[in-house]
Amino acid sequence: MATFSIENFGCRATDSDAAALRHELLASGLSIAGDHSTADFVVLNTCTVTAAADSQAREAVRKIHRANPGARIVVTGCYAQRAPEELAEIEGVALVVGNSHQAGLPKFVRELSASETDTIPRGKASDFLPLPRLENEAMSLERGPAKILTGDIFAQADLHIAPSGVVAGDRTRPILKIQDGCNNRCAYCVIPFVRGRSRSLPPDRVVNQVRTLAAAGSKEVVLSGINLGSYGRDQTPRTGIADLVRRILDETEIQQLRFSSIEPQDVTEDLVALVASSTRLAPHFHVPIQSGSNRVLRAMRRWYRAEHCAERIKLIRRHLPSAGIGADVLVGFPGETDEDFRATAEFTRRLPFTYLHVFSFSARPGTEAAKMDGFVPPDIIRDRARKLRALGAEKAAAFRASQEGRTVRALTLARGGDGWTGALTGNYLKVRIAGRFPANEWRKICVPTTA
Repeated sequence: MATFSIENFGCRATDSDAAALRHELLASGLSIAGDHSTADFVVLNTCTVTAAADSQAREAVRKIHRANPGARIVVTGCYAQRAPEELAEIEGVALVVGNSHQAGLPKFVRELSASETDTIPRGKASDFLPLPRLENEAMSLERGPAKILTGDIFAQADLHIAPSGVVAGDRTRPILKIQDGCNNRCAYCVIPFVRGRSRSLPPDRVVNQVRTLAAAGSKEVVLSGINLGSYGRDQTPRTGIADLVRRILDETEIQQLRFSSIEPQDVTEDLVALVASSTRLAPHFHVPIQSGSNRVLRAMRRWYRAEHCAERIKLIRRHLPSAGIGADVLVGFPGETDEDFRATAEFTRRLPFTYLHVFSFSARPGTEAAKMDGFVPPDIIRDRARKLRALGAEKAAAFRASQEGRTVRALTLARGGDGWTGALTGNYLKVRIAGRFPANEWRKICVPTTA
């Protein structure tokens, strides 16, 4: 029996995709290998948000090929959708499967495994194949060059999720992708081109998935999406994320729900009040603010202004005094001046964020920002990112200090060490509990001091 291993790069949505692929590969008759060095097939599910993400994926391919030259490496995900020929050129890559064809990946791998003689020529742009043409096509490759399988992402009609939705075995806090794609066109972002239009998992299916996960033993489920706040706008009748959450609370036994990233304009009074009203909803929001400069926000084509974003963050803190509030911030966007950066630094300093994720601008091929004038020098971008990360560390430390001594509930994680177990609180504090405990257990703890 052929074996496989899988490695994921990127966001919570790609985590969910990787979990689905793992289950589908197992269901197709393959068995999972202990690690990449012993696998017949290695599946890499890639990200392409930044140039660094691309580089990380390429280096992973080279490292795996050096350690296991006989493995056939299958690259999928957003980088595979954006630049398949670039990946196909790397030694060791047998197959490149874009997001447009990801649902068929287990079938392609199975066919690769079944055939031992045919060698498929290296893919070219003219070889981008729609899925129906693959029904009777040989998919084998024995140490040969890579085959490319990708196409129009906008033809996708449904989300790619595990057939049963049961991904509880993949992690303590399973991620359920309920929305994919994005209809926005932020100037710096390549994701709409590699994920397609916004589309949502129908509410009945979401409820059934959560019910199944809870029955399988999951204590917490993380609802994720590329643009989670847009959930349900493509549905008939139209629904929204708050309405969906109410149904989940009413119709399932899940003990805690958590949201992944939600855009500032989608942090509504209704949604925040809903989170504040239920102990089954984690008091945690992650908001991609990107900049505190209105001039930069306009250039980014972000459809809000700093003062509007600030109102939403204050709204969260007013309803949820102990909530964890994270933010994504992008530095070095073309044309960002020292004054713009100071506005962003001051904006994040004065608002009650509890941690920051800081990203350095990276020109993505095909985006509007890649063609803009006024690129910021790399050393200035690095300096600005360093300063914001230091500010983020200060905020994280201050928030943790404000929580010290509180008695809270935390969910144990599958990590630990000599005499301790990692756990996560509802408001996204990562803590260590004295003693060794199984993952996926609630523990009542007193938040420890950091001294």
